[in-house]
Amino acid sequence: MARVSFAGLGNMGKSMVRRLLAEGHGVTVWNRSPAAVDELVALGAERAASVADLFAAGPVLSMLADDAAVAAVFDDAVLAAAGPDGIHVSMSTISVDAGRVMAERHEAAGIGYLGVPVLGRPSAAEAGQLNLLAAGDSGMIESLEPVFSTLGRRTWRVGEQPWQANIVKITMNLLIIHALEAMAEGFTLAERHGIDPYHLHELITETLLTGPVYEGYGKAIADRAYLPAGFRTVLGDKDLNLAAAAADKIGLQLPTMSALQRTFQTAIDQGMADHDWASIAEVVRRG
Repeated sequence: MARVSFAGLGNMGKSMVRRLLAEGHGVTVWNRSPAAVDELVALGAERAASVADLFAAGPVLSMLADDAAVAAVFDDAVLAAAGPDGIHVSMSTISVDAGRVMAERHEAAGIGYLGVPVLGRPSAAEAGQLNLLAAGDSGMIESLEPVFSTLGRRTWRVGEQPWQANIVKITMNLLIIHALEAMAEGFTLAERHGIDPYHLHELITETLLTGPVYEGYGKAIADRAYLPAGFRTVLGDKDLNLAAAAADKIGLQLPTMSALQRTFQTAIDQGMADHDWASIAEVVRRG
């Protein structure tokens, strides 16, 4: 079994650590708020006093909220203290620009760095059914495969540069957002013509559009059940803006972007920031 460290113990981070512990890996944990650390220490994790201590305990996996959090936790002082054998696996959903900057800063500090964001909800993490999007040095990826294979059903090699994993994750989330908007419009159209949403959901998922996005989020839309959130609307809005920024960087016009941004902002304004992002269906239903 491997020994690793983990920074960032939100819903996803905690679920990933639980999975690693359950499968016999040694895990040292750190979080800016201590309650999540206490919970995992009770399950067998070891407590780190600082992020620098994480590097001393093994390769560091991180799952943090956004660009600012990643930059703050892995600042220059932390990287300088990590030592030449340090490895950081950034599993956060961050911008392409932030991914490039992080790779440059780690290289300057002599620390190994991979971009490995994930696809899946916390429940998938606890079941070891995530999909890992890995980019960076292939030898480093291979050395961590025992850890990755514990967390996920497959590790997808998506590029040689760590930031390429960030654009792939942003792209995948953009596709989910389009599916959510399509279901919001489709369900509302059918419902207003007297169609039962449960029958529609069954038809969709057994004919044209199979798979977890339409099955899981379609059921949430049919049920109008958005709490507890698997992935919050406010985070979906963040990821939508990451896609917009990535497109702007290369001069690409995405014709639906402004409409999607309005939908997400309206959902947030209507009090659904902390609901599951499938709740954007209610914006269309109320329109």
